[in-house]
Amino acid sequence: MVQQLQPWPLVKKGEAGHPVKTLQYLLRARGHVVAADGDFGPKTDAAVRAFQGEKNLAVDGVVGSRTWRALVVLTRRGDTGDAVRGVQEEFNYRTGDPGHPFVVDGIFGPKTEDAVRGYQSALSDVPGMTVDGIVGPVTWQALVSGMLNI
Repeated sequence: MVQQLQPWPLVKKGEAGHPVKTLQYLLRARGHVVAADGDFGPKTDAAVRAFQGEKNLAVDGVVGSRTWRALVVLTRRGDTGDAVRGVQEEFNYRTGDPGHPFVVDGIFGPKTEDAVRGYQSALSDVPGMTVDGIVGPVTWQALVSGMLNI
């Protein structure tokens, strides 16, 4: 049976938890100064609104499909920085084991690539999903929407 790609989540001020921390890492990757603390507070709201204005999106502070699509950064092995931290945070979210967290170090090395490929393989029947170890728009959407959460 073919799985359908889940829609981008709607995230706004006052929310906490998944995928807020990933959102914050992506905002940081796009040059916005915000703490990656998982709390969508006033500073995250201001960063989202600034980003939306820069991209000529509706400036409403709500992160929906258009804002997510503009935010995501293609990441692959050898990349470093906050976008990679966002990918790693997604796998940390999925482990569900505080004793053995996925290391969020911002380095897209072999462990991150293996996790991405494994995730993509598990969703290989989703239209547009390619098992290539690269986190592009379809993989980002699957991750951020919470697909295959434990």
